[in-house]
Amino acid sequence: MAGHSKWANIQHRKGKQDAKRGKIFTRLIKEITVAARLGDKDPASNPRLRLAVEKAYAQNMPKDNVERAIKRGSGELDGVNYVEIRYEGYGINGAAVIVDCMTDNRTRTVADVRHAFTKYGGNLGTDGSVAYQFKHCGQMFFAPGTNEDALMEVALDAGAEDVISHDDGSIEVVTGPHEFMDVKQRLESAGFKPEMAEVVMKPAVDVSFTGDDAVKMQKLLDALEDLDDVQEVYTNAVIED
Repeated sequence: MAGHSKWANIQHRKGKQDAKRGKIFTRLIKEITVAARLGDKDPASNPRLRLAVEKAYAQNMPKDNVERAIKRGSGELDGVNYVEIRYEGYGINGAAVIVDCMTDNRTRTVADVRHAFTKYGGNLGTDGSVAYQFKHCGQMFFAPGTNEDALMEVALDAGAEDVISHDDGSIEVVTGPHEFMDVKQRLESAGFKPEMAEVVMKPAVDVSFTGDDAVKMQKLLDALEDLDDVQEVYTNAVIED
């Protein structure tokens, strides 16, 4: 058994996403556009695009919006040329933070990210300063009460790297980034639908935050996530209730 408030953190994150659906649409359109530009425009042969399209439909994005984003990415329609940039930095008490962005203006983006770090008690680091503390992988979470033995059997048979049971009863499945979609589909075919499924930067070790430090760290994370050019924020900080 491992973990502490994993499930509470997952539900908190989902609630925040639901409250910011307009921003979620914008971020998903960017992700679809870039995924289509960097790979095949057919989601069936482009795992990154397939995941982005799945997430878009899960958020009830209209099919026309998805198809236009794919066409912009593949060059069939004119559109903004987004580039991907990763920033690394430190939060409260040196907590590690990774900020993944998509932007058409690097100067604006780095200024916004640096300002958020500085304003809320962190600081922007250099490339590689914290990334070594994270693993690029697929991550799925299943609700407490899920049949762990049955889930584990399907997951490992499908090629998952690890199945982790947390103290709160939730179950985490970890995969390689390239195996993620295949494992996810195998699990869903067997009746196991994850509450959250992403390709992420997973911290090697979590650091718990409570009290004033937790409040300060959450303000920093919120400020970064609210920036228009930010796609994802990863941290080893776990905010305890």
